[in-house]
Amino acid sequence: MSTRRAAQVTRKTNETDISVSLELDVITAQQIEISTGIGFLDHMYHALAKHGAMSLTMRCKGDLHIDDHHTADEHALSADAAFPSLQDTAIALGTAFKQALGEIRGVRRYGTGYAPLDEALARAVIDISSRPFCVTDLKLKREKIGDLSTEMLPHVFHSFAMAAGVTLHVDVIRGENDHHKAESAFKALAIAIRQAIELTGSKDIPSTKGVL
Repeated sequence: MSTRRAAQVTRKTNETDISVSLELDVITAQQIEISTGIGFLDHMYHALAKHGAMSLTMRCKGDLHIDDHHTADEHALSADAAFPSLQDTAIALGTAFKQALGEIRGVRRYGTGYAPLDEALARAVIDISSRPFCVTDLKLKREKIGDLSTEMLPHVFHSFAMAAGVTLHVDVIRGENDHHKAESAFKALAIAIRQAIELTGSKDIPSTKGVL
């Protein structure tokens, strides 16, 4: 592989200081080190990196361990929604993904992933389109999983998609246990990402428009 697809991103807000190092293609040993301050979120990002065959280091200094809900700041991606500190991790990850991928040339572009976890089954479909959009239906019922508010999980996917410049659909098809449903969703996304970023061996831009 002639070009190493990797990136390092730092994102600082009034509440958090986040650093992300991402490598899309693991040459030797996969390296994953996640510390956001929220255990379940660490678990989800670890699953995303592991099953996406990526190396990921994410460190967060700030108040995520106290409360994952905060008022939107000037870096918010939408004036109509609150983007608390927790979502800054997803924004930083999406930014690193976009930078690591570079020009959208010679990749499959589309990816679909299904992942079961016991009774739960999730599907993720991604298009590296440069047209950010996100739709999720996670069917979560509990208020929290561990220390993470379940209402934040759709925003994590949304923030990642917006920063990465991808079209993303994530659906839980069935399931009873919210932990299983959430984890299967992240694993499905990992599989979809791996498929979408696969190198085809060509130098073509995967679009009829000739540009993405």
